[in-house]
Amino acid sequence: MVEHTAPGTVREAYDAVAATYEEMFRDSLRDSPLDRAVLGVFAEVVRAAGGGRVADLGCGPGHVTAHLDGLGLSAFGVDASPAMIGLARRAHPRLRFDVGSMDALDIADGTLDGVLSRWSVIHLPPDELPAVLAEFHRVLAPGGHLLIAFSASGGPAHPTQVFDHAVAPAYRWWPDHLAALLRTYGLAETARTIREPEPTDRRQFQQVHLLARKT
Repeated sequence: MVEHTAPGTVREAYDAVAATYEEMFRDSLRDSPLDRAVLGVFAEVVRAAGGGRVADLGCGPGHVTAHLDGLGLSAFGVDASPAMIGLARRAHPRLRFDVGSMDALDIADGTLDGVLSRWSVIHLPPDELPAVLAEFHRVLAPGGHLLIAFSASGGPAHPTQVFDHAVAPAYRWWPDHLAALLRTYGLAETARTIREPEPTDRRQFQQVHLLARKT
């Protein structure tokens, strides 16, 4: 059994590996056409709803925030790791990046047209996720969109499963279970993608994107 990891411990772990993480992932979208396509759909539905202000929550070194900016969104990044935010600001000085926590965002109610949470909730113990989903709902405008990405658990009998992430203990979710949680917090699923792992992938987990709209 892997013990729950305190937020400060996760923050310190990412501070310690920030430069390595940036080196590994700053060009990751280049080789991920499905991820680029999903982000493109997210940007399109946000713009179609008449908005464009989007928060990339758990933005890391800012490469995905910059990609959203390139898709025509007014994107800014938030991350709990000061080291990650420092790297993001240096790499993308034109964009805004803030240190912050997903469970207590310094963002006014109903002011975002979109929220991106791309593998940023995986370190949350299951009993802490509801507070974060409530924050996503709070900051989104009516009709605003959430795109959340995570690794799938092994099946419906396992709503959540712990796995040994390279940086800190993390959790996988069964997609239907997480979609039901989203509905509980006023976020209705509109689409999902599931990518099967490649034979050479270190972890043989399905990778899931859920797109939801604030009801």
